[in-house]
Amino acid sequence: MAASQLSDAHRAPRETPPESGAATPPTRPSANPHPLAKPGYGKRSAPGERPRTDRDFAHLLPRDAAVAAYIDRLPDGSDISVKTLAKHLPYGQCALSTTLNRLQDAGHLRRGSECVITDEVMLWVTRTFFSRTAREHDWWNAFTRGDAPPDEPQRPTRSRAFILLAALGRTAPALTLSAADCVHLEPQVSEWFARGATEAELLHALTGGLPSPVHCAARLVERRLRDKLPPERVLPSPRTVLRTLECGECGAPGTPEALLGGLCRPCRGPSPQPPVGPPGAVQPPGVRDRMNAVRAGLIPRSERTYR
Repeated sequence: MAASQLSDAHRAPRETPPESGAATPPTRPSANPHPLAKPGYGKRSAPGERPRTDRDFAHLLPRDAAVAAYIDRLPDGSDISVKTLAKHLPYGQCALSTTLNRLQDAGHLRRGSECVITDEVMLWVTRTFFSRTAREHDWWNAFTRGDAPPDEPQRPTRSRAFILLAALGRTAPALTLSAADCVHLEPQVSEWFARGATEAELLHALTGGLPSPVHCAARLVERRLRDKLPPERVLPSPRTVLRTLECGECGAPGTPEALLGGLCRPCRGPSPQPPVGPPGAVQPPGVRDRMNAVRAGLIPRSERTYR
């Protein structure tokens, strides 16, 4: 079953990255479906995902792309720990650990904890957040704070209010409006939407109990939009999101700013220092070794021959 899942989930890109020329190995057969984690734990899909395509993971190495596509197809709550993945995929735990770290570095995955609050208890659960769309570090920072910006959708040619007015004649032919009428009434309909009204509520207010005949559809719609305008709805205050991230290497918790690429400072290693001096100059750490090599190549004075 896992073989079909992996092959269906990842129709592997045929390009071979420079650092790997091997083809994707066959999937380890497994008669059992992929298990779920304990309630509240396991995989969590990031919000604002784009539609699934065959090229979602084409930028990754073949093995990483295959594992990412397999995880992407799993439902939320699935156990995607290294041990469980190794039982369903033809890779060992060390290889899968490396792959998950590379997915983290590529912006597809983050590990962390989230506070779950119910009427009876408040507890922290460990979760792995997965995004089919590769996200930048700033996006994950915003997601951790609970205000991840959604991907900017393609701007429609007409507003939601204009579209509703233009289609009003399909629901009630007597209320068919011209393009000029739709433009004139568009701000009033937008105000209804701003107050939380749904399209069904708006259509019911405009089309219910129509007189017969309707002499002027635009005037009737305008009057009903004004007279039946609902009150402003009191929205509940936004829930505070309690969420932290952990280092993908050692598991140490930290702020998003401290976990660049999902790794803490010790696990990232020392930052490379910029070169000092003109091009080709020996850098300070290598001066001593360079001088020792020069001294070793010198001929002792007593062994020199003069012509």
